[in-house]
Amino acid sequence: MYDPTGNGRDRSVDGVRFEEAEPPPHLKSVVHRYLRLDTPQTLEQDYRFHALPDACTYLVCDQQNVNVAGVTRLKASSEELNLGRSFHFVNVRFLPGVWQQNRVPVAYGQVDTAYEGHLPIASLNNSLVGQPFKVQQEVLSDFVDTLLQDGVVASNPVTERIFAHIDDIHNVGDMAQAAGLSPRQLQRVLKETTGFAPHDFLKVIRLQQSLHGEPSLSYADQPHFIHAFRRATGYTPGQYSRKYDV
Repeated sequence: MYDPTGNGRDRSVDGVRFEEAEPPPHLKSVVHRYLRLDTPQTLEQDYRFHALPDACTYLVCDQQNVNVAGVTRLKASSEELNLGRSFHFVNVRFLPGVWQQNRVPVAYGQVDTAYEGHLPIASLNNSLVGQPFKVQQEVLSDFVDTLLQDGVVASNPVTERIFAHIDDIHNVGDMAQAAGLSPRQLQRVLKETTGFAPHDFLKVIRLQQSLHGEPSLSYADQPHFIHAFRRATGYTPGQYSRKYDV
């Protein structure tokens, strides 16, 4: 199954807390993880967070400014974010393709403005303030249950079939076969549900697979891996591992 590694955390800055938690079993078809990233104390220098492409959609809640929230997703390239010296975010990482963007559109990149959509995300954000992470998870699960009931999120059988055969997928043709679709059907379905063309979706999957271990599992050879990793992140694998902890 698809298990995105997450994002790069600056090795040079101490004092940042990063926590992940699995959703309850009945939500595992739509939610990958609940996340909390915060600073218990003000840092001595700015903190840089490297957001890696993973094709997931994020519900982002800024606990220091409850009006700042939203639904966001990166494109097929990474983004380096300066979060400053004090921050507190609580997020939901939804699996690729489950957010129904025809119902509620997503944005790209970091959310840093007030939420203006029709979902009660500002109220959700406010209800999370001051709560232990365990309680926040329960509140988020209740909110996701509501999103399921309203059809804002839904299981995606196409991406589920792709992820079930992820170790056997080496090209777009393999992906179409795993999904039980023609290449043209796969192009349409993935673009509609994930926002990615199949080729870009495969690049993101390969990058995430490589972060779990041996690059040759996902790339034809070492030079190809280094080139692809640098195009996606702006760093060689060696440079990245020295600067960021995944």
